[in-house]
Amino acid sequence: MGELSVKWVVCAGLVATLAVGGCTAGRDSTTDRPSAPASQRAPHFTPGAAGAGDPYFPTYGNGGYDVAGYDLALRFDPATGKLAGTATITATATQDLSRFNLDLAHLAASEVRVDGRPATSRAEGNELVVTPAAGIVQGRPFTVVVRYGGVPEPLNNEALGKGGWFRTDDGAFALGQPESASTWFPVNDHPSDKATFRLAMTVPDGLEVLSNGVPGRRASTAGWTTWAWAENTPMASYLATVVIGQYRITTTTHAGKPMILAVPESMPAGSPAAKSIARTGEITDFLASQFGPYPFDANGGVVVADDRLDYALETQTRPVYGDTFFSGSEDTGVVAHELGHQWYGDSLALHRWQDIWLNEGFATYADWLWQEHEGKRTVAQSFDGTYAKFTDWSEPTGKPGPDGIFDPAVYERGAMTLYALRREIGDAAFAGLLKSWAAQHRDGNVTTDEFIAAAQQASGGRDLGPLFQAWLFGTTKPPRP
Repeated sequence: MGELSVKWVVCAGLVATLAVGGCTAGRDSTTDRPSAPASQRAPHFTPGAAGAGDPYFPTYGNGGYDVAGYDLALRFDPATGKLAGTATITATATQDLSRFNLDLAHLAASEVRVDGRPATSRAEGNELVVTPAAGIVQGRPFTVVVRYGGVPEPLNNEALGKGGWFRTDDGAFALGQPESASTWFPVNDHPSDKATFRLAMTVPDGLEVLSNGVPGRRASTAGWTTWAWAENTPMASYLATVVIGQYRITTTTHAGKPMILAVPESMPAGSPAAKSIARTGEITDFLASQFGPYPFDANGGVVVADDRLDYALETQTRPVYGDTFFSGSEDTGVVAHELGHQWYGDSLALHRWQDIWLNEGFATYADWLWQEHEGKRTVAQSFDGTYAKFTDWSEPTGKPGPDGIFDPAVYERGAMTLYALRREIGDAAFAGLLKSWAAQHRDGNVTTDEFIAAAQQASGGRDLGPLFQAWLFGTTKPPRP
């Protein structure tokens, strides 16, 4: 998992981590002769970590491997609530692996194979611990096939709420942040390990299935229909979604890419929700003029009418909106927010949850830009209104704490930070930064330190340390820019 994985070297016959010191990578500490290449050394197999090492959520994700792709073939029966099927996971070992963990909550694996050979597995809480028949050497690709099933349930975080698989009267939906994927498939559930995603979901005839990416071939047999979806651009696991139920789907082409919009069949075609997401293409085009080309092969949105869903989420290529946003009137601001995430949060995903302002501050700023484009209020007016009403400056935007990742300090103060930066470096330099930041890190993972360095470069080398200290890390009200 990139910088989160543990890398090992052999020093004087002992295994040590690079972080510990006491030896020099690439040299034999006894003879000072160049050590043999990794491919020629005897492997030292050790278990992958049961967490990605995120300071806020240490148990989320896993170490020891990097996933390339998930390929799911699943069947869901709304009558029983049971989900069953097979997950095929392609990955590469980032250390010599004796065993590794996958995140899997409330579901049971009946069979696990690694590279076609039976593997031993056991459940430990919300983890599936897999021991392959033979160790996997660092740098070697491998394939894991997991047959599993059960009745999925959401995960509950007392501070942040529930996320994951929610059963409905006619189907289900899977959604949540900071974790949700592990409630419906085995996964390395941390955004630092992005992977492609393919889903074939079989449901009773008469139900629709919405998911990420480009729609594939649909096939029906014996009263069941299989819906296929593919997201071929790497995606953070919490951005994976599936929505099952009775939906009215509109499929068009926008800018040469499939545009899939869906609202519940029970919702009138002219409802505020339907009219709001119908502007997805228009809003995408405007944001592309600000941030650069739209980064994915498909676009769209899904509205879910369920009282448990009181938020919207930027699920990659196809945001999901709780219908509470559209009660009585259109709200294109939330559409602009979630579409802004397609650049900042999806294409540019987080290395660690502490830096979530890079997602939410940018998406809130995207909403401000859209409001100005619509002639409602300028970005300056959005800043002024937010600055005037903002009351709790004690929580730093760049370090909100694990219980504060969805607080106003992340969203509103994050957007104000961007406006303060714009005022400091000038409109032209800031506009260039928005595009270059998205382009240089497309399909990757980013940190606050990287953004600060990019801003310094865009400013021509100006010292921006005081600005970011005040707006991201200070605990008192910064002066108006």
